[in-house]
Amino acid sequence: MGAVYEDRFADIEPLLSRVEKPTRYLDHEWGALASAEARYRVCLIYPDVYEVGLPNQGLQILYRVLNREGGISCERGYVPWVDMADAMRGAGVPLLSLEGAAPVASFDLVGFHIPHEMAATNYLEALDLAGIPLLASERGEDDPIVVAGGPSVYNPEPIAPFFDAFLIGEGEESIVEVARTHERLRDAGASRDEVLRGLAQVPGTYVPSLYEVEYGPDTTRWGATVPRAGEDVPEVVLKRVVDDFGATDPVPQTVVPFAQLVHDRLSVEVLRGCARGCRFCQAGITYRPVRERSADQVVSAVCRGLERTGYDEVSLTSLSTTDHSACAEILGRLNRRLADTGVQVSIPSQRLDSFGVRMAEAVAGEKKGGLTFAPEAGSQRMRDIINKNVTEEDLDRAVTAAIEAGWRRCKLYFMMGLPGETDEDIVAIARLADHVLELARSVAGKGQRGAISVSISVAVFIPKAWTPFQWCAQLDDAEVKRRQQLLLHSVRNRAVRVHYHDADTSLIEAVLSRGGRDLAPVILGAWRRGQRFDAWTEQFDLARWEAAAKEAAIDLRAVAHEEFDHAARLPWDHVTPGVLKGFLEREWKRALSGVTTADCTRESCTGCGICPALGTGNHLAGERS
Repeated sequence: MGAVYEDRFADIEPLLSRVEKPTRYLDHEWGALASAEARYRVCLIYPDVYEVGLPNQGLQILYRVLNREGGISCERGYVPWVDMADAMRGAGVPLLSLEGAAPVASFDLVGFHIPHEMAATNYLEALDLAGIPLLASERGEDDPIVVAGGPSVYNPEPIAPFFDAFLIGEGEESIVEVARTHERLRDAGASRDEVLRGLAQVPGTYVPSLYEVEYGPDTTRWGATVPRAGEDVPEVVLKRVVDDFGATDPVPQTVVPFAQLVHDRLSVEVLRGCARGCRFCQAGITYRPVRERSADQVVSAVCRGLERTGYDEVSLTSLSTTDHSACAEILGRLNRRLADTGVQVSIPSQRLDSFGVRMAEAVAGEKKGGLTFAPEAGSQRMRDIINKNVTEEDLDRAVTAAIEAGWRRCKLYFMMGLPGETDEDIVAIARLADHVLELARSVAGKGQRGAISVSISVAVFIPKAWTPFQWCAQLDDAEVKRRQQLLLHSVRNRAVRVHYHDADTSLIEAVLSRGGRDLAPVILGAWRRGQRFDAWTEQFDLARWEAAAKEAAIDLRAVAHEEFDHAARLPWDHVTPGVLKGFLEREWKRALSGVTTADCTRESCTGCGICPALGTGNHLAGERS
């Protein structure tokens, strides 16, 4: 591989002096894996720049799993920033893998991570740079099989024409099965169509070309996806879960980067899933059931990972780390084990109660920057609608505990445009922020009043597939902007800083969250007009999307702002995390009545249907705190 690397890197090297961050494109990081002798080669691509993609745990897991398999080599790729992409096109240099500087088009399997909807144009950017046909239907026998997986595959239809297959759910086992199936069929001389039919037999694998969109009175305007006549494929593709989460490696991270990353620390996954049941939250459904690592495994993994990578900070990651039933034990043991080492432990998510603050205090030591809480809504009525299961008293106790423990900065997360929201609920966000500031100042005392800082961040609600709110319309973007102004004018205290998400970006995210295959030409048209890196504010341009939509005769706002009939077949019904539609409908009705539903790991089963569908269940490591 060394000689190949030198030859190919010679094409890239002259471009490095012309780009913003040349360290994005350098290989030979400490801990990189890959084998030059493997008979089957995979390239995994994160659809963003190196410093954003390298910390992603999902790709780290698959990278390590594949490179442990005999005869398989897995390399990495990232999307070059606009300066490098333009320079590569000008010099005729294709997209190359990082480890071996090999053309991405030369791999057997190219896998993309799907982190969020706003990465859509970057898949096309990467494929075009690689010289791989953008549409799966135009790929030939010599082109790699292009697959995708990740947290945002639960409505794959808008991007389905660009991929040969989607891996639905957890990929540790399915990615190996897909690779081995492809390798076996390739070696047997199978055609591309035969390979795709073979991949469709791997559980959890959705092959779009073997399905078609059906329109009728029982579908939305975007249709429903069904198997093509004569194809032996499942009507509904059920997500995969690993058989034994505790047997997976808690520290997939092997690479120590040259450049500073957006999350520049060791990450240890302490649990998967969340059963709190927030009705707007897709991850809360699609990551179920809850599975925790034991305290022994977490502590051992942290020590092993720090020794392997040399980081001085470790993050205990999950959807809700302080919900781990042995959280207090884990943090206590890590504090004792890491005492006097200078290593900091961080937990990225805190419960909105005094326990969450105590856990944050257990890892903060003297470094008390700021704490973040997510009430999500300003009024109790709205918090009950979304099933947040927290009260203003909970927030008061958390803020009081935080200020008493020495924190002086507090950030609050809210959502705007939730079902049932009124102007009074928007004003309630402002009042709650003002209240938190005054409470914090009173607890801190006169001498510390000036040091207290409160900021709020308000996202726009996006209806997501497989949630109780999947049938809802997104708030009209003009109305979003009106409510944002109402919020700004309702905050009385200038010491409260207000940040809110861009309504234009939220519109496109909603379109890509709830549309069907008809949107693929819109994505393609936006990319051809120069759209890429849509998740970066300075790169996003709504006008390009609107022009592309007009060319495709699609009204973007009709996609985002349409309310779906509960009886309709939805564009994403053919891929499922296992949740019962009846459960989602019951949760919708409970939302309308303002009735909350308890966390099933704390009380009884709520009947979501996921555990029996997957043949598994919640697995807790210790007693609840």
